This record gives sequence, structure tokens and C-alpha cells, in this order.
Amino acid sequence: MALFNRQKEISLKDIELPEHIGIIMDGNGRWAKKRGLPRTAGHTAGAQTFRRIARYCSDIGIKYLTVYAFSTENWKRPKEEVDAIMKLFKEYMLEAISDFQDDSIVVKFIGDRSVFSDDMLQLIEKNENDSKDRDGMVLNIAMNYGGRDEIVHAVKKIAQNVKDDKLSVSDINAQLISENIYTASQPDPDLIIRPSGEYRTSNFLLWQSAYSEYCIMDVLWPDFKSEHLDKALIEYAKRNRRFGGI
Repeated sequence: MALFNRQKEISLKDIELPEHIGIIMDGNGRWAKKRGLPRTAGHTAGAQTFRRIARYCSDIGIKYLTVYAFSTENWKRPKEEVDAIMKLFKEYMLEAISDFQDDSIVVKFIGDRSVFSDDMLQLIEKNENDSKDRDGMVLNIAMNYGGRDEIVHAVKKIAQNVKDDKLSVSDINAQLISENIYTASQPDPDLIIRPSGEYRTSNFLLWQSAYSEYCIMDVLWPDFKSEHLDKALIEYAKRNRRFGGI
């Protein structure tokens, strides 16, 4: 452990950190199953990990962090599990109103909000409004989010503008689509981390991740610690990013 700490101290000081990190918070259910606990217990443990890692990213100077909390496909899970996740989401939003105030974290929610109740929407808007003038890390929480759904949403907005004669078909390009997705004005993720050892993108940031580096880690999300993030950052720093060039 001492050797690792010494390596971490030297490495994090010397390497160039990614500007934007995405994390697929995967493995809560399997973590609970391994311990003979209900899946809801895994989501509770995963929520605690999320709080720790978000603060750690802010502390070390990450500028943007996007976490995959609940996908558009997750509604297919058992109602008890979905209800538990929504309860945790609501508890988090209540805490976050004051929780991240001292951290200067800007909180944003990305995804389709149309399914949420009025009280959930009010909490989402309050979090965003209360934090919008802070100058720290931007934390994007992907709730009821899907990469394909996001692209469809952007295309519909652009199509409506063409229909209303605000745009012409010749105006449509990659930059215009980037300006109409949920993370418009933010840089694309440099690094996407997937705990749990699964080799899938799972419909996460499909447009934005065209040239992202991926780091697959064989650790379930509730067990994910700052040391695992450090390892991913060190690995990222070794990569030669060519963006399609030589």
C-alpha cells in the first residue's frame, strides 16, 4: 500500500488529467447478490460510492464528470427496484441542494425529464438553479438517459427548426448536432470508466464518446474507491490519443 501511495503521489502530480470523465456506475445488483442482500441494498451502497467519487473528482481538479445513474431501459426492471432507485434519487436531490454547496460543484441533469413527477422536477430545477453560478466541477447526472434517445431528441429539435425556416438542410452538420444534445457547450468525455468488468457502452454518451478512451475495471461499483480512479487516470495518461490521425 505504501508503494502504491508513493506511486499515486508522483503520478497524479505529473500526469495531465482528463478534462471530462464519464462513469457507468455498474454492478450494484451483483454486489448485493454476492452478499445475499436485496438488489436495493446494492443501489444504496452505490449511491454512497457516487457521493465519495464525485467529491474526489472535484478535489483533484476534474472539470466535468458525467455519471450514468438510470437509463431509459432501466424501467424494465422490477417495480420494487425502480421505486428504490427513484427514492434514492429524490433523497440525493434533497441533500445536494446544500451538500455540494461548499464544494462549488455545478449540478446538471441530463436525460428525458418528461416521466418525472412534479415534485421531482421541482427538485431537479432547484438543484440546477442553486448551483448554476458556482465555479467548480460540472456534475452531469444521467437520469432516464439513453444515448440513442438523446440523438433522436437533438434531431427532432433540428428538424423543427428546419420546418420553421430557422435553419436550412445545408446547415446541418456534426457541430450543429453537438449544440443540440444534452451536454451542449461541454467538451466530449476524454475518458469513460466502466466498473464491473462488462465490455459494453450500454447506450451511454454515444455521440460524445466517438473518440473517448475506455477503461474497463473488474470491480463492482459499490466497491469502487479513489484508488481505482487513480489507476484509471494513470492508465489514461499512458494512452496516445490520435483522434483518427497518425
